[in-house]
Amino acid sequence: MNRASLDKDPREVASMFDGVARRYDLTNTVLSVGQDRFWRRATREALRIGPGEKVLDLAAGTAVSTVELAGSGAWCVAADFSVGMLAAGQARAVPKVAGDATRLPFADEVFDAVTISFGLRNVVDHEAGLREMARVTRPGGRLVVCEFSTPTNGLFATVYKEYLMRALPRIARTVSSNPEAYVYLAESIRAWPDQAQLARRIEAAGWTDVRWRNLTGGIVALHAATKP
Repeated sequence: MNRASLDKDPREVASMFDGVARRYDLTNTVLSVGQDRFWRRATREALRIGPGEKVLDLAAGTAVSTVELAGSGAWCVAADFSVGMLAAGQARAVPKVAGDATRLPFADEVFDAVTISFGLRNVVDHEAGLREMARVTRPGGRLVVCEFSTPTNGLFATVYKEYLMRALPRIARTVSSNPEAYVYLAESIRAWPDQAQLARRIEAAGWTDVRWRNLTGGIVALHAATKP
């Protein structure tokens, strides 16, 4: 079984996601109790994209999120550093590119919008990744980061952390092709900055008008920003 450490060596993380690719979508739906569909829809709506626009879906995995985005009529490309994840989504009819978030294989200012869902915390240097996202986005373009965050209710936050560290790995053993990976995923969520801290990091990476919206009581937060 394969899992990565919180040091986030890119090869370790990519290998770990290759190992979970086969049943990744099913596992996500089970672990989120179906909320993953709502989070994808909310991300698309927050991006405010439409026909004629070019959109980068980073850390797209099996491209299920890219298909959701493409429903807006925009041209959307899925990018991920796990070739196994992209291969698991080969039946989804959207363009796919293997690439590192800290060294994106795209020219400057080519996208109208860029988004990353549940992937920023897996980037070895997420601030460098945010700068790369700004580089490939045109002035006035939009960013939306959909990521696990900190529940706003203290009691709920305590229950949620217990779920992450105890129940989530146990459930993953019944549905995931690599349950050990979900121990890392739980630890990475607990170690991730809260909403305000992440907003400051996005701003420091060169984005403006940074704001966020909590989903599912703060389990997930949508951070939106604009390229100046």
